[in-house]
Amino acid sequence: MAVELQILGRAVKAVQYRQHRALDSRLASVGSTLAQWDALRAISRTPGASARELAAATFQSEQAFGTLAGRLVAQGLVDRRPGHGRRIEHHLTPEGERRLEAGHEVADAVLAECFGALTAAERETLLGLLRKIEGGAQQGAGTSQGAGTSQGAGTSQGAGTSPVRAPGS
Repeated sequence: MAVELQILGRAVKAVQYRQHRALDSRLASVGSTLAQWDALRAISRTPGASARELAAATFQSEQAFGTLAGRLVAQGLVDRRPGHGRRIEHHLTPEGERRLEAGHEVADAVLAECFGALTAAERETLLGLLRKIEGGAQQGAGTSQGAGTSQGAGTSQGAGTSPVRAPGS
């Protein structure tokens, strides 16, 4: 029996929606939102990154990330520093590091609940399948835009940049 692609797509979206709602709700207990925690995580992984790089890593527009970064600076979680040329680099403050770590603990608990119905082998299979789909979508995007274009170049971060973190990473 063939699976209807629209039903499959909706099922993926429903699981993502449930996970995001749970993360956003529970991250409030540590004074964060999912978008803020994901931005802190991206900055932690690539200290000194530009807003453009961080926007791509967090699946946001540059404008949306700039607004979010401004709020993080105002909360004392992120420092912006001059870089090479006109580049502005982003770094976590000590308070940003603490908020990020508190968010990791919350996210690990939420994600354990979200994926609790799957065995370790099923989670490994699911991750492999999602990475396969993601890789195929990126290859298709690259060929449809023509050789030599850089559109979408910052989004090939892999599954590790989603709001999901493997324990210990």
